[in-house]
Amino acid sequence: MRQTMKQKICITTLEFPPDVGGVGQSVSRIAHMLLDLGYEVHVAVFRAIFREEKAMAAAGAYRRASCQTTELAGITVHRLKPAVRYEQAKDQDYLCDLHSQLKTLHRIYQFNIFHAFFINEMGFLTTLLAKEENLPVINSVRGADLNKHVFSPAQFSQVAWTLNHSSWTTFVSRDLMKRACAIAPDIQNRSSAFWNAIEPIVFDDLPKPALAEQLQGTVIGSVGSFRDKKGLEYLFDACQALRANHVLTLLLVGDFAEKERGYWEQTLAQSGFADRVLITGTISRQEALAYLPYIDIFAIPSLRDGCPNAMLEAMLAAKAIVGSSVDAIGEIIEDDINGLVVRPGDTESLTDALRRLLLQPDRRHQLGLAARQTALEQHSLAIEQQNWKVVYEQAFEANRQIDHHQIDLSAHSGVFAEVG
Repeated sequence: MRQTMKQKICITTLEFPPDVGGVGQSVSRIAHMLLDLGYEVHVAVFRAIFREEKAMAAAGAYRRASCQTTELAGITVHRLKPAVRYEQAKDQDYLCDLHSQLKTLHRIYQFNIFHAFFINEMGFLTTLLAKEENLPVINSVRGADLNKHVFSPAQFSQVAWTLNHSSWTTFVSRDLMKRACAIAPDIQNRSSAFWNAIEPIVFDDLPKPALAEQLQGTVIGSVGSFRDKKGLEYLFDACQALRANHVLTLLLVGDFAEKERGYWEQTLAQSGFADRVLITGTISRQEALAYLPYIDIFAIPSLRDGCPNAMLEAMLAAKAIVGSSVDAIGEIIEDDINGLVVRPGDTESLTDALRRLLLQPDRRHQLGLAARQTALEQHSLAIEQQNWKVVYEQAFEANRQIDHHQIDLSAHSGVFAEVG
């Protein structure tokens, strides 16, 4: 009996473990789901923002283009790097190199479908190659790509083109899907929105974290790479307003984004609350998870945020969540049922919610248990895997319909291509 060949997927992403970051963590989880569904999974990792390359060129540290291929738990990982040839190189020089490398990978492995994570960095290049090769392509919008980078005049046209030419587009929140449909209305029938899943975590097995002895009073915590979208200004203001009547510690598990460090350090110094803030700095995911049992209230007052894995991890740890009504945060957290929902950028709303939970430890416990139940029931790996199974089937079908339409047009146009 003839054995059916596995369909080959090429996922493109800006990060993949051991790289630190939520996108890489999600891509790893999804890649293993697709592997379990019977696909042969390849992941091409590269950055389309070239700070490192430009710094190398300025220092005279040149290099040729390279691809390092390894296997990680059944997944073939290709780490692509463009050549660094001269100091005046522009982004298109590097992108052209990466396109050539991705095309070479396709020539070697003969992929059946492409899948890009983060539409403005990976999506255009991946979609262009897929269309050139007449292959289906899925684009997955994760958050900042449509929440922030779409406002770049230099990137908007590429984002719009990529949305319009994707076989299928996925979103981690309905808000993101709504924005994409405003940009490219024709994608409404080729799109779906569903949340991230989270793998169960046993918190009892984690070691005692380094700063545990310094935590005092009620611990308000947040986890992530702290930058503009996280709404930290309002959290600083709320904690300062509460400190007169409550003993509390604000625990930031992670660090400030390097390009914004000056702003955040100044903001913290001016907050009047800096003496009650503990910042772990950049640490591993396992070390970050070890802090969750020490947090009493998990605060995520984001201004925009996709579907943050850190919040799902806090829910699994049965923490009381205070989150803003943006993107998947406001879709997953139901006010006073499995957490408290506040208006984004509203210090008064955030302060009131935190005060309520500071005064009601029993209610914190109840909301935490409800959050954990939500995570277990609505964010299981099985649910997300089924969603991806359907997405891939839809993407292959959408591409077949395009092929049939093109054949029909060719048959009736009276135009024939000549080779010679």
